[in-house]
Amino acid sequence: MSDAPILKAHGVRKAFSIGDSTLEILHGVNLELFRGESLCLMGSSGAGKSTLLHILGLLDAPTEGRVTLDGISAWELPQAERAALRNHSLGFVFQFYHLLPELTALENAVLPAMLAGHRAGRSSDWRGRARENLVTFGLDKRLAPLPSQLSGGEQQRVAIARARLMHPDILLADEPTGNLDTATGDKVLELLLGEQRRREVALLLVTHDDNAAARADRVVLLKAGKQADAPAG
Repeated sequence: MSDAPILKAHGVRKAFSIGDSTLEILHGVNLELFRGESLCLMGSSGAGKSTLLHILGLLDAPTEGRVTLDGISAWELPQAERAALRNHSLGFVFQFYHLLPELTALENAVLPAMLAGHRAGRSSDWRGRARENLVTFGLDKRLAPLPSQLSGGEQQRVAIARARLMHPDILLADEPTGNLDTATGDKVLELLLGEQRRREVALLLVTHDDNAAARADRVVLLKAGKQADAPAG
């Protein structure tokens, strides 16, 4: 594991305006994620876990605070540069998959390269890589179906294949087993942790799953928008 964090939050606050009042979800969170580390973020519903993940993933701006990605202050970048950084450096896996319903499994898996356009290189090369990812995950006969024709476990495997396409340094997973039965969830968890170990990428996993927490290198508890370290296992 590297001595320097690849992803860091410093003093992150997030507040939402509701009518004439303000609801603050995150209260100055400080968090570090290191290369090659699997970190499990846990906490009760409403603790701010998904909100924090969206800020760290450059999807939603903090009200206050700083997020650095490999030493770059990400939220200070122009929007286009921030989007490019997110596309190339971060891979996302969500509870509800977030696959585009009009695209096939293969087209969904190659989507990050399609969004990158000319910067990504030849589209045929990326389609080949996406196909290899899906075959590796046991979906060699499920390349053409639309998401509505796939099971939950199959959709999540497509989502993981999409997340790893650009070889990101960081995988962010928000309740990736939360919409699956126990057996399927265990398989998806093993797939994610296996990917993290093979490529020595950083994995930040938001979950309520004690089994996932026991297998992570480190656990951070989020309580009422503030963090507290906790031992894994």
